[in-house]
Amino acid sequence: MAGEITNAFVQQWDTSIRTAAQQKDSRLMKAVTDRGTITGDGFTINNLGTVELDANTVRHGDTEWGNIDHTNRLGVMQDFYKALPLDRNDIPKMIVNPVTGGDYMNQLITARNRKVDSIIYAALGGTINSKDGVTANVLPAGQKIAVGGTAFTKAKIIQARSIFRANEADDEAGEELFIMYNDKAMSTILSDTTLTSSDWVSTQMIQDGKVATKWLGFTWIPYQAMTLVSTTYTSFAWCKSGVHLGKGYEEGNVTRRGDKKDLWQVSMGASYGAGRQDEFKVVQIDFTA
Repeated sequence: MAGEITNAFVQQWDTSIRTAAQQKDSRLMKAVTDRGTITGDGFTINNLGTVELDANTVRHGDTEWGNIDHTNRLGVMQDFYKALPLDRNDIPKMIVNPVTGGDYMNQLITARNRKVDSIIYAALGGTINSKDGVTANVLPAGQKIAVGGTAFTKAKIIQARSIFRANEADDEAGEELFIMYNDKAMSTILSDTTLTSSDWVSTQMIQDGKVATKWLGFTWIPYQAMTLVSTTYTSFAWCKSGVHLGKGYEEGNVTRRGDKKDLWQVSMGASYGAGRQDEFKVVQIDFTA
């Protein structure tokens, strides 16, 4: 019968494994101070205060000493682990082996990159304790731009830039400034009718992912995992020296599990920590969706 010819149709099996849409690379790691490999359960961030010169009004007088503040903050390391199993009996039934093909390990690496970014994001606006265990350093109100019922406008970006200038924490002081944005922020900026022609060229480069991603003194970094409370997103602008990242152990394994019928196990363990070095080097920007 003509209708039975469909029984002879075949299906082409995929010979590759494709991953779901996700952030794969770390976006924020390149924008902070890398403290390298950390030994122990934490690392200190040492700060010196400022001093001013006194007038010298007495010739050959006694030396008068001044004081300079020495403060220490503690970045706490956090441990992470993930294991992905694949039963040995499943492998002959698959055209593609995600273990030997590296697909499972690649997924763990991308998960690691996103975790590092989340730690850095939390350190930007979070509380960091001093080494004395008593002082809790929080981001002050003067370093926060309130939502004010407005979106991610050029005015807020300019306000953030002026805060860094007032703090002597901008490029004039040798600092490298970064700012994060998500799709909502990008949409608002591109729709801003107050942008000049120069602004428009810069924001188009940011949207197109060009190398020249600087605008208004900031290097712009796309980051979709901002905190959202009701309709308010929280973004940050910061100096590269203002946040420190420490890495402990990082280890990936592909092993046979004899206690689990010799299945394949792909795993990754790692330890990371981050801390804010100076409140005057971070600005929080809240905006509506």
